[in-house]
Amino acid sequence: MKKLLITFFFSVFLLCLLAAGAFTYYKFELGTPVIGTDEHKIIEIVPGQSFNAVTKVLMSQGVLDTPWIMKFYGRFSGLSGQLKAGEYELEGALTIPELVDVFVSGQSIQYQITFVEGWTFKELLVELAKHDKLKKVVGGNKPLDILNSVTDLYQHPEGLFFPDTYTYRKNDSDLSILMRSFKRMQTVLDQEWKTKSKNLPIKTPYEALILASIVEKETGDASEREQISGVFIRRLNKGMRLQTDPTVIYGMGDQYKGNITRKDLKQYTPYNTYRINGLPPTPIALAGREAIHAALNPDSGKSLYFVAKGNGLHYFSPTLKEHVNAVNKYQVYKRKKNYRSSN
Repeated sequence: MKKLLITFFFSVFLLCLLAAGAFTYYKFELGTPVIGTDEHKIIEIVPGQSFNAVTKVLMSQGVLDTPWIMKFYGRFSGLSGQLKAGEYELEGALTIPELVDVFVSGQSIQYQITFVEGWTFKELLVELAKHDKLKKVVGGNKPLDILNSVTDLYQHPEGLFFPDTYTYRKNDSDLSILMRSFKRMQTVLDQEWKTKSKNLPIKTPYEALILASIVEKETGDASEREQISGVFIRRLNKGMRLQTDPTVIYGMGDQYKGNITRKDLKQYTPYNTYRINGLPPTPIALAGREAIHAALNPDSGKSLYFVAKGNGLHYFSPTLKEHVNAVNKYQVYKRKKNYRSSN
C-alpha cells in the first residue's frame, strides 16, 4: 500500500513537473516572434476559413513550426472564431498572440483607385478593369446597365461619379466603388447647390453638373475656372450658343482623331454646342468640386468670349471684335498644337 502511494504521488509529481514544463515552454513560444524583424509576408484569409485552416496556411508559408501552440492559443483565448477575411501584410517581429490580433483586427491591406477630373465614363471603366484585386461585378456590362445597378435617378452615366481617390480591399467589388463615387458626387452637388449664386440660368443640380463638366474640360489653369464659367453663364443668359469644342469632341465619340474641322463644327449632334442652344443633354466628363463650385459661382465680369493663348491660360474678351483680334494673335499667327477652344 505504501509503495502504491509513493508511486501515485511520484506520478502526480511527474505530471505536475511535465505540465509546468509544458506551460513554461508554451509561454516561451508565445513570447517568441514567429516572423523575423526583416521578414515580410502576405497572408490571405478567405471568407469562412477556419482557424485550423489558417494555421495550415501559416505552416505552408513557413511562419509556424509548431502548429499546436497556435491552435491551443486560439481555442483558449476565445479568438479562434473571430478571424476576419482579408489580405494581411505581416512584417516585423510578431509573436503568435500579435499575429492573431492582426487577423482579428480586420485591418487588411488597402488598395487605392483614382478617378481623375476630366475623365469620361469610358475612361473610368478602363481604370476599374485594371485593378485585378477588385471583384468584377459590373465590368463588361453596358453603360446603362451599370448605371441601373447604381441608381435609377438618371438615364446616362456620364459625369455622375466624383473624381477622387478611393481605398478598397481585395474582393471588394467594382460596383461598390461606383456606388461610393456616385454617393460622393450627390453629396458634393447638394453642398454646392446650397451655396450657389442667385439669378443663375441653371435650374437643377444636374444642369450645374453639365456646365461644371464643360468648365472642367475647358480649364487649363485653376485660377480661370470662375472666369470661364462666367462666360458660359452670360452666354446662356443672353441666349447665345456656348460654342465650346469639348462638347463637340464628346459628341464625335470615336470619330475624333485629335483635330476638329469646320465640317465637324457644322455636323449636328446633341452635344455640338455650335449647333444646339443651351446646355448639352448630359455632362461630358467627371467634374471636381472646384469646377462645380465655379459653375454655380461664376465671376461677375463682362467677357463673352475666350481664346487659348498657348501657355495654359486664356484671353477673355467682352466683344466679338476684340475676340477676333485675339484669335488672330494667339491661334492664327501663333497656332499651338492641342490648343483649347476659342469661344
